[in-house]
Amino acid sequence: MAREGGEQVRLTAWARGRVQGVGFRWWTRARALELGLVGWARNTDDGRVEVVAEGEREACVKLLELLRGCDTPGRVDGVVERWSEPRGSLGGFMER
Repeated sequence: MAREGGEQVRLTAWARGRVQGVGFRWWTRARALELGLVGWARNTDDGRVEVVAEGEREACVKLLELLRGCDTPGRVDGVVERWSEPRGSLGGFMER
């Protein structure tokens, strides 16, 4: 998962817009796995998708850029993020 020397972080992001029922969680999982991240993506009751990813800061920043990009399924109107220390308890990347 991690290369030597890369700062490990935890990214929690909430995407809002038309992000449920359009393959957004599957797409996020595929991008996260390509970047070597672990975590999960889940629908929230208020219509957003919550994404939790742990790994190298550079990879998490890239995932955040992709979430904010124009190639996502559906339509993303905005993404807010929170950065924290990794907990190290995650394995793989799951759709919840």
